[in-house]
Amino acid sequence: MRNDYLREASLWRVALATAIALSLAANTASAQKRARAARALPPADWTQVEQALGRKGTSNPGDVRKFSFPRTDLKVVLAGVTLQPALALGSWVAFERISDHAMVMGDLVLLEGEVAPVMGSLQQNGIEQTALHNHLLGESPRVMYMHFHAIGNAARIARALRTALEFTNTPLGAPVPVIPTPFDLDTAAVAKAIGVHGKVNGGVYQLSVPRREKILEDKHEIPSSMGVATSINFQPTGAGKAAITGDFVLLGREVNPLLWTLSENGIRVTAIHSHMINEQPRLFFMHFWANGDAVQLAHGLRGALDRTASKK
Repeated sequence: MRNDYLREASLWRVALATAIALSLAANTASAQKRARAARALPPADWTQVEQALGRKGTSNPGDVRKFSFPRTDLKVVLAGVTLQPALALGSWVAFERISDHAMVMGDLVLLEGEVAPVMGSLQQNGIEQTALHNHLLGESPRVMYMHFHAIGNAARIARALRTALEFTNTPLGAPVPVIPTPFDLDTAAVAKAIGVHGKVNGGVYQLSVPRREKILEDKHEIPSSMGVATSINFQPTGAGKAAITGDFVLLGREVNPLLWTLSENGIRVTAIHSHMINEQPRLFFMHFWANGDAVQLAHGLRGALDRTASKK
């Protein structure tokens, strides 16, 4: 009996080892097949997306095409400062090619009366909302921000977004070229204080600081250009001063230390919330506002960045 038992156990171990080997081989073959398919894919063609959205996008690392829709139709004032669209009024959408489809994320700047029709339109066309919230406090008129997510055919999603935008007064024609004007801000001093260089866009000095860890959505890495990098914007307000706003991308344990650091440096926290639903690790977004000496504020922002796992 014992010999029969040992013989059966041995046969079971051989069968199990064979099954594991076959499974590993199948997984390896499948991974190799996916890798070959990925290599065989030509560069993404965003022509239909650009036609649907009515404008050209900008290329970003990770095969991401990003489109901007500044709310130049709005005159929003906060604490006596008329906000430039590039400071805090820029709707955007980013398309990332994944195999033969696209993952799409973005943020729409909306007046309160535009929220319901836009949300209804997006829902009817299969685009999910992942957040709806404020960025600022005390602005006039009141502005809301709607984040969204979709996976599927890129052209279909682009058409759905265009339909939703038609429920707003967002300018949808070809962007009007911006006439360069003198820029009254010592960007070199600001960049030195923060330790990050930015670029001037639409009368605003914009800086982006990615996080060090990978951000995943359903096991897929999300490029920083899809909205998971800390954003800092400076709008000159004269005499070396600037209005600043943006958002820090944070882990939960970083929220309160960062809040304290910003407050200690005269920077007001205006919102803390999520932008996504299924990301890993879980992220929080902290929005802020201040208007004062630009370099002094930049030093305060540097101190805040040092409280986070941001790339240097």
